[in-house]
Amino acid sequence: MGSSLYQSFGRLCFILYLISCITVASSQNAEERGLRVEEGNAFIDGRNAIASIDDDFICATLDWWPPEKCDYGTCSWGRASLLNLDLNNIILLNAIKAFSPLKIRLGGTLQDKVIYDIGDPNQPCPQFIRNTSQMFGFTQGCLHMARWDELNSFFKKTGAVIIFGLNALNGRTMASDGSSVGPWDSTNAAAIMRYTVNKGYTIYAWELGNELSGNGVGTRVAAAQYVSDVMELNSVVKEIYQGFKVTPKIIAPGGFFDANWYKELVGKTPNSLDIVTHHIYNLGPGVDTHLVEKILDPSYLDNEINTFRDLKNILDTSTTSATAWVGEAGGAYNSGHNLVTNAFVFSFWYLDQLGMASKYNTKTYCRQTLIGGNYGLLNTTTFVPNPDYYSALLWNQLMGRNVLLTNFTGTKKIRAYSHCAKQSKGIVVLLINLDGNTTVQVRLTTETAASNRIWSLNQQHISPKTRFARIPQESRKDVTTREEYHLTAKDRNLHSQIMLLNGKILAVNSSGDIPPLEPISVNLGEPIIVSPYSIVFAHIPTIEVPACS
Repeated sequence: MGSSLYQSFGRLCFILYLISCITVASSQNAEERGLRVEEGNAFIDGRNAIASIDDDFICATLDWWPPEKCDYGTCSWGRASLLNLDLNNIILLNAIKAFSPLKIRLGGTLQDKVIYDIGDPNQPCPQFIRNTSQMFGFTQGCLHMARWDELNSFFKKTGAVIIFGLNALNGRTMASDGSSVGPWDSTNAAAIMRYTVNKGYTIYAWELGNELSGNGVGTRVAAAQYVSDVMELNSVVKEIYQGFKVTPKIIAPGGFFDANWYKELVGKTPNSLDIVTHHIYNLGPGVDTHLVEKILDPSYLDNEINTFRDLKNILDTSTTSATAWVGEAGGAYNSGHNLVTNAFVFSFWYLDQLGMASKYNTKTYCRQTLIGGNYGLLNTTTFVPNPDYYSALLWNQLMGRNVLLTNFTGTKKIRAYSHCAKQSKGIVVLLINLDGNTTVQVRLTTETAASNRIWSLNQQHISPKTRFARIPQESRKDVTTREEYHLTAKDRNLHSQIMLLNGKILAVNSSGDIPPLEPISVNLGEPIIVSPYSIVFAHIPTIEVPACS
């Protein structure tokens, strides 16, 4: 027994020695290639959570755009519409099931031109037809209940959580100034709700309208009118779901943030509105040739902080209990940009958005799209996951509800976020390196009022005079390693649609199965090595902080 223990200890020491050598070699190789090596420190305050997110924080959208939807001469939607998407595709099924569950928001620009075919002989059920003289470039479209049945059957198989965006322009008239006036006609919306209830379909939330807030897109609705419409929706839902233990949430307005407009809506619907959604396309049009420059510019990324902060302040200072969601975010509007918003480089923007939104108490973040356009998590034609799919899946598996205050000192090109670990002990740190020429060696320190000692990746830094997180006594035998997930682009090409996890290509197999996302074990005493143009999730199970207890 003694000999066996000695041999095991010897193997462990040898493994840790090899890891240490690899770390040193990586730094040396970087220097030999002319790349810089810098040090940085991520300081994590573990005393209290600064915000919280939903367990199913990750959300994606399915849209209505038909194949004829084109931008800048490119038609990127194919058969990704809610009306024609192949619901038998095994990759699509597995991609959704992997999240257990994935929130899916059904909606988009054309939702405000969709009628629901519930058997009214006086109401025809037309298809969308391309017509540039019409608002949004298409005529009115229709959702047949047979297709609604197919969609709900599919959603049940995948375990998805469904948010349905309702047509908020029904019944209104267009004014000379381009605004939509008059009250919302809820008749058709109520009909699909009743059909849904009678069929036993589960809807998590009903959302009213798409991008009609503030100046609107295509048209707009005044905040005062929207207040009345939200109250009407709330009344309809209460009537139809009377007697149900759980009723669907009421969501609005699904538009771009306008502080005064949102303040009026929130202030006047304290008992009618459950979730306040806003959309994000802060990179500009998909045709922009400077998208990559914007994505890699920390100052540009920080501009979106104002929206998150201002909406949080509106909610915090009102009497509402409503929470904030990002209801749709594709980064670059008009369907994104091929080989940018569907390539590795976009994970820098996407994961930074997830981290930033979390800090401001955003409960859910819906990516435009799950499939469709040039910003889908899945390839529109093959259904094969794009890089951002794996970024989203890793976030979903690792990042827990409680958000920790994280400050990084060093290069401005590192973006740092941390959460309590999801369904496991410890914390998870997300590090994003926007620099293509610098490897950053990151050391962590975590503070807590519950203990009078430092926890640091550099164990030599332990000091009894500072209040930092402690390693619990029962876990000290397991403190030798942490788990790391390093994401890089194939051939270091930012426009690659192939992502590597710890140096291995991520790809579905011949059966359409999503690959497992497996970490590497790293010596806990070593800094986290963040290579140029890379992303690292580091799970440290042995850090105990009050915010995660």
